[in-house]
Amino acid sequence: MRNYFLILILLLQWNVFSQNKATETFGLLTEITPFTSDENQVFLNTLLRNLKPGDTLKLKPGFYTGPATITIPNVVIDGGGKATISGMANESAIYVKAANVTIKNLHITNSGDSPDRLDAGVKVLEANNTLVQNCLIEECLFGVDIFKSDGVVVEHCDITSISTKPLALKGDAIRLWYSTNNKIQFNYWHGVRDMVVWYSSGNHFEGNKGVGNRYSIHFMYAHNNRIHKNEFYNNSVGVFLMYSEQTILSENLIQGSVGSTGMCLGLKETSSNQILNNRFLYSAYGIHFDVSPFVTEKINTVVGNEIAFCNVGMLFHSDLEGNLIKKNYLHDNLTQVYARGKTANGNKFEGNYWSDYQGYDKDEDNVGDVPYSLYSYSEHLWAFNRDVKFFYGAPILEVLDFLERLAPFSKPKFVLRDKKPIYKWEQNKEREY
Repeated sequence: MRNYFLILILLLQWNVFSQNKATETFGLLTEITPFTSDENQVFLNTLLRNLKPGDTLKLKPGFYTGPATITIPNVVIDGGGKATISGMANESAIYVKAANVTIKNLHITNSGDSPDRLDAGVKVLEANNTLVQNCLIEECLFGVDIFKSDGVVVEHCDITSISTKPLALKGDAIRLWYSTNNKIQFNYWHGVRDMVVWYSSGNHFEGNKGVGNRYSIHFMYAHNNRIHKNEFYNNSVGVFLMYSEQTILSENLIQGSVGSTGMCLGLKETSSNQILNNRFLYSAYGIHFDVSPFVTEKINTVVGNEIAFCNVGMLFHSDLEGNLIKKNYLHDNLTQVYARGKTANGNKFEGNYWSDYQGYDKDEDNVGDVPYSLYSYSEHLWAFNRDVKFFYGAPILEVLDFLERLAPFSKPKFVLRDKKPIYKWEQNKEREY
């Protein structure tokens, strides 16, 4: 009997572990098999008009045509992983105009391509508590368009835009407009233009993956959002906060944001944000500060981040003060910090690790005994002549930089001072929140 209970406990623990592991994966939970034959088409609206609140419509494997409109609240549309709903290149494939609707296990394809109508795979219009789950959405201009709807959940979906369009003319994977308290989690969007959050507050983004897009997530006038444990690769911009406050960006991995304006994180006239324990790697810019914080008293907190292998670790576009930059790990950047204004020292740099620190630690308390002071030598040359930047990273510029440091023939530009730099980075140390 004792062994029986022990086995039961182990099985229960394994079940909990398996469930937790499954929820951590991005993209589809179960396989979606598109139904390719459209010979026996069924107009989906003919089935929807018979629904009553509380009903579940389980679609048989087949090809269903839209545009389909759901106006009955509290219904479930389940494709079973083998039903295709096509917008027939006309307009949006599915319109949701009622609350508490669930759409799951569907292949949704071939919306219209009108950016004026915002043609989408699923269009949620003033329909609170909609759930879009485990859907393959492809060849749709927009993936999921959420308009004036609260409590919506979009999870475990694979979303792409119209493949024949160039990147700038594609639609957004998910679009939130005047919508609050929504959850966007464990999705995979790729081959889309952006994922946008405009005039929408209190939303949660977790466990998503975005690859090969323009903006992974673009926030504008969107406050009090949480972005946690997402992965964004090879996009032009990772996360961009524009006129958006009180955002918490934590434990995300953003890398490969390349191009002349590529950045992992952009802050544009935004205040009171917390940037915690992220990894910003292999990009043109790690963090771009543009008139941020917009209100000096509302500081932006940048703590515990790794910023590495970037052209510029942090770029300050102006002389505004008010960012707390603490216990970050900056290493192997061509330029650690660059200030387009006079200096970046109006911000508070405290206890960061700098891979180019040339001080010492006699008392072995892992705090440098002399401050880390950063001056701009050859880097400030392209402030006067942009063509010089063509040679950025070239041996000739490295020689010039060395000579400037050895025997300056012009006054270097003072950038920042960290009075208590970390001497040795403890990679295995648990990060702070």
